[in-house]
Amino acid sequence: MKTRTNRTATALAGGALTLALVLSGCGGTTTSDGGGGASTSGAGGSMMGGGSGTIEMGAHMDAATFMAAIAAGDVTVIDVRSPQEYAGGHIAGALNYNVEGADFASQIAALDPAGTYAVYCRSGNRSRVALQQMQGAGIENVFGLEGGVGALAPSDLVTD
Repeated sequence: MKTRTNRTATALAGGALTLALVLSGCGGTTTSDGGGGASTSGAGGSMMGGGSGTIEMGAHMDAATFMAAIAAGDVTVIDVRSPQEYAGGHIAGALNYNVEGADFASQIAALDPAGTYAVYCRSGNRSRVALQQMQGAGIENVFGLEGGVGALAPSDLVTD
């Protein structure tokens, strides 16, 4: 039993070290989003680890990996749902940039293109649209939540 515990502890420590090395290797400059969300930057196309997998920027990831990625680094979290949906429950510190709103393009144009952004919606469809628009605006370090808020635990959401 002691050997199993030592192996588990060693595996967990190794995973944490790997995650720290991946995140420290991302480089870039740190910026503030001015809106209460966390923010970071990293190299374009970089890989982030955590949760149940590693993903490439520009892709959607499972809820555990998404939450671990935003907890592990300086990532600006953007909820791309309507203000009404946002008010019903959102990730703490998330900005609300409605992808279907008239000002979405100007909101993303004001973002630091060197920053790292995590986007989510209700199901994953609107966040895919947002991700594509953000990449088109020159933001390479962006990833989304597969399954949207429905994939999160209720305890992952807050209301203001």
